[in-house]
Amino acid sequence: MPADRLLATLLRALQHSYAPEQTSKLLSTASSLLSILSNPLNITLLTSQLLTAPAIWSAPDGLHTCLQVLQLFYAGLASLAPRSRLGSSSGRAVANRSGLSSDQWVRAVLTGADRKSPRWRHLLPLAGMLLAVEKGPGVALGAAVRQELVEAWVRALEMALQELKDAEGLPAHCIALTATYVVERVPERQRRLIDYKALLPVLVKSAFFSQEGFYSAYFLGVIDAQVVQTNDSQFTWPAQCSSHLQLQQMCQRPLHQSMGPLARLISQSVSVVPDPDLVYQAVQELLLFTKILSAQWRLNKLSEIDVSEESVYLDHEALHATTPHLWQVLKTAMFSCITILAAVVKRTLSDRSLSQDHYAPFIATAILHIERHLFFITSRLGPTSISSNVFVYLSAIDILTQYREHALAFVTDIRPRPMGAVPRHPLDRCLDHFFLNTAEHFTLVLSPAANEDLLVGAAQPYLSPDASGGGNGGADAKMTELFEAAHSVMLAVLSAPPNADLSARVVASYVDALLAAFPHRLSARQFRLAYKTVVRLASPPSPLSVAQPDLASELLEVLRHRAAEGMSCADAAASSSSSSVPPEPPQAATLILAIIDSLPFLAPALLDQWLPLAAELIHISTLHHPPTADLCRRRFWDVLSSGEMDVARAERCVVWWGTRGGREMVLFGAGAKEDEDEGREEEEGPEQAGDGHEASSAAVRAKL
Repeated sequence: MPADRLLATLLRALQHSYAPEQTSKLLSTASSLLSILSNPLNITLLTSQLLTAPAIWSAPDGLHTCLQVLQLFYAGLASLAPRSRLGSSSGRAVANRSGLSSDQWVRAVLTGADRKSPRWRHLLPLAGMLLAVEKGPGVALGAAVRQELVEAWVRALEMALQELKDAEGLPAHCIALTATYVVERVPERQRRLIDYKALLPVLVKSAFFSQEGFYSAYFLGVIDAQVVQTNDSQFTWPAQCSSHLQLQQMCQRPLHQSMGPLARLISQSVSVVPDPDLVYQAVQELLLFTKILSAQWRLNKLSEIDVSEESVYLDHEALHATTPHLWQVLKTAMFSCITILAAVVKRTLSDRSLSQDHYAPFIATAILHIERHLFFITSRLGPTSISSNVFVYLSAIDILTQYREHALAFVTDIRPRPMGAVPRHPLDRCLDHFFLNTAEHFTLVLSPAANEDLLVGAAQPYLSPDASGGGNGGADAKMTELFEAAHSVMLAVLSAPPNADLSARVVASYVDALLAAFPHRLSARQFRLAYKTVVRLASPPSPLSVAQPDLASELLEVLRHRAAEGMSCADAAASSSSSSVPPEPPQAATLILAIIDSLPFLAPALLDQWLPLAAELIHISTLHHPPTADLCRRRFWDVLSSGEMDVARAERCVVWWGTRGGREMVLFGAGAKEDEDEGREEEEGPEQAGDGHEASSAAVRAKL
């Protein structure tokens, strides 16, 4: 059929409404015509009809229809490129078999985007041609035509934003989609003309609250209705159920597939929008979305299954097919929020208006609430595994610590409810974990009473010897992280100088909890760090050392006694075992290493006492388990020589090592103690001999 007759037939067909399949055929016919029509007036006429045709716009299929129109003009301009390139040795656009050059074709389309159609529809052919110029192979336009095309798109965007009445309808979604594709390809000079003040709210609404984006996280509620429990106490979520199919359809929508570039465009808008109120409003929109997301997740049955229990309570299809797809969607939402929040934080730190008191604390508080609502997602990946998230999180904390009242209000708002017990719901434990991780940064800002009521009270359930994994009754990796977070909070509270009186009251009970937690609920690294910190707090010039001057020595003596008992038990087990290889005593090694780690913080006189005692433990470990002795010996030498001690303590260590038998005692043990004792009696007198210390140790053991 000749092109003119085909055009007339198509124009008549466009005036009626059809099923989506028939509309797709009409668009395919239009694409063919756009590449073969030789009269610019026909190109203009067809463009104008495509932007107003009832067959396309009476019942559009959301952004899929918009994307089809955009691709139509992309393909039309791209189809001219090969013929243009083959027909010209100079590289300029020349007439192809349709008789039109690329420049003529673009100008004809620009003329067809007239006032008969809404301005937001003009963005589709203009965006399609801009993408063809940028990405199409061999597409070339004259500089003047290209500049005219860019300016036409920017002008159409501005007028579309002015005409926009509803930020949640198809026009707004079309604006967001085309802006996502085009803005980063617009030259900087024309990009400054974009009205980001009107664009930013449209982008945020389209991304997080529209059906083309994350739909306010309501898809989680649809999923919950089809997660059912089978007879064998497992949950199933079939891959062919309607909720999973809807999730797949949501992921295939054009705007959702472009969520990464869209989040970057929102970040760019946040960075340049002139009104700080719009930045604050964008943060509040993210806070609302994440709050709904967290609430919808709590109502979902999948939230009742801990990460460590998924292989037990989910069937094979749910574990390997459907839930990984869901978590991928949730991760996309999380990364989108973090990308935007990173731009908000940078703007807050650099903008004089946003850094003022009437913006900064409220933005920081909102960001931390968003982080809390997203923590059930970030905790699966590891909160510190995403560098941009760490930047956002710590920067918001730094800002909020400058405002004591706001910090107290925030910590009070997110405290565990109720306090005093480990919650059974995994999401509640996740929120407790976030509270413990965050609250330790505010110990210097909060009053001692607030530290005791909020922080110590929240940590106590996880310090109790009866603490367990809630629903699973075990100390898995996630529960171990919670226990360690509770110990970190306690150490932060004890280390804060304003909490000296509080530290004196709770340090004894905390040491008992610390010793009871290792090794089942506390890793060796965390135990060594915690015990070293407590010893440092009990040593001068800490106020605690004034109230309890013997506390540091008592703490180390407890470890010494337990290490000796641990090696004796290991030796007894080895003698009763049929194996010729003695079992490794990791607990005893950790206890000895904790004593060695604490040496740099001891008072000089106490250091003189504990250097030989630590060497004695190393020698005893040599007799029971040589690999443990080698590990302790290397750490002992590292403490003495790596600069962990100050000058005065290092000098005492040098004297002890070289002239008081320290070297012989560490390396050889037997026969070295007498020489060390004689040297100590000559320099310090008989009152500090070992008998008095042993008597004191016996009294401490009886007391504890």
